[in-house]
Amino acid sequence: MIYHRRFLLWWGLLLFLCKLGSRRQLDFQLRDLELQVLANLNRLAQCEQTSLPVHKTLSHFLGHVGAAPIAGLRTQCVRQLIRNKVLDGTRLLGRLVFAVDGTGFLVFKQRHCPHCLVQRQGAAVTYLHPVLEAKLVDARGLALSIGTEFIENPSALADAPPPAVATLTEYETVKQDCELKAFGRLAAQLKAAFPQLRLCASGDSLYACGPVLTLCEQNQWSFVLTFKAGRTPSLWQDFEGLLQLAPDQRLTCTLAEGTHQRFRWVNDLDYQDDAGHMHKVNALRLAETVGEQTQTFAWLTDLPLGPNTVCAVAAQGGRVRSKIENQGFNLQKNSGLNLEHAYSTEPDVLKAFYYLLQIAHLFLQMFELGSLLQQLAKEYGGSPRQLFGSLKNLNQRLLECFRYFHLGEEAFVRAPGQIRLLDSS
Repeated sequence: MIYHRRFLLWWGLLLFLCKLGSRRQLDFQLRDLELQVLANLNRLAQCEQTSLPVHKTLSHFLGHVGAAPIAGLRTQCVRQLIRNKVLDGTRLLGRLVFAVDGTGFLVFKQRHCPHCLVQRQGAAVTYLHPVLEAKLVDARGLALSIGTEFIENPSALADAPPPAVATLTEYETVKQDCELKAFGRLAAQLKAAFPQLRLCASGDSLYACGPVLTLCEQNQWSFVLTFKAGRTPSLWQDFEGLLQLAPDQRLTCTLAEGTHQRFRWVNDLDYQDDAGHMHKVNALRLAETVGEQTQTFAWLTDLPLGPNTVCAVAAQGGRVRSKIENQGFNLQKNSGLNLEHAYSTEPDVLKAFYYLLQIAHLFLQMFELGSLLQQLAKEYGGSPRQLFGSLKNLNQRLLECFRYFHLGEEAFVRAPGQIRLLDSS
């Protein structure tokens, strides 16, 4: 049987859109000609196939197509959202904010390809495939993948003995070195995919260093990076000293829920990195009190700091970084998308599955946060999660609809106007 590539692509997306959890579940949950799956899949793919494929056919298809075209499709999806101005409400001072962070992806007990990272703890050896992600984020919980760099060893290291990693601290140092190297490759990838887009990078203190600042300057990106004394001690000392000389550069405000915020900032700090390059940065500190507990946050940025900007820089550039972990990685690992499941062991095919997962997650976020579902939920006096009980239940309803209800012509008629992202809080 010959299948059209559009048909197989949608077949792969349904694996994640319906949160089936593994490839084999395609055969058990969707491969039934007595249901509406074939007709609905043909309607989506604009095909006229007469049968449904088995799950191995999908893996075979991705092996021929490769990961790069699937990654390109993800980029096209994001570009379309940007062109349609769907994401304009997420901008910080005119810039789209992307958070960057690494996470665990696949773990094997045996080396399965020449590119595995190797961790040894005592007699145990583990082979790792971490990944570095760039995701567009905002305060509502958006976390859209726009760039991916797989953290992996070059083939030349395949025959090298595993490094002896005695402590977690030593392993973290190795991981961080790899993560920063991967960011250089990721930055080049993002610039090539979105050469004219005004972007702002948000990252933890690992990225508050000379190489990252240089890349942001070269790419004409803004940045809001976590600022810690231990990462750049001399710069922190300068910041603390200059705060004493700028008592008027402060802002105090109280949020609606009673949270008390106190901002302090200094503009035009000079920072010389380890390579001798000079950078001009601004520093912002936030002391936030909730009840009797106070937390302090600090960031480095190139964005201008003043009474009219510090709240936005802190909320939309600094604190929003957590969305890549909570609404990004955690949801993809624990809500049914099964990010850490090995959908394939073939190096390029497993990457293709990874990109399919990211595209499906983009679709699901547009569905959950989009105006159509939000308005429907409000008619019943709640949010989509309140209406369905959980995201898992929402995906179960999607699966049931795709199996038992025929997608009629009305489902493909464009409604007047545009679908917008609404605040789901």
